[in-house]
Amino acid sequence: MAKVCDICGKGPVTGNNVSHANNHTRRRWLPNLQRVRAVVDGRPRRIRVCTRCIRTGRVTKPLA
Repeated sequence: MAKVCDICGKGPVTGNNVSHANNHTRRRWLPNLQRVRAVVDGRPRRIRVCTRCIRTGRVTKPLA
């Protein structure tokens, strides 16, 4: 399963760990994804959504 937000499309970002001795090794920053029940096309479904989308109200949660 891809580490991508189903709403905004946010995914992993790559870069370097940099040590005190200035050694560089590759690393990835992963988005904070949560499995949430949300209304999609009028029906409740489980989707993987980043916490930024949940916090800003881009996810509509089903009633009850």
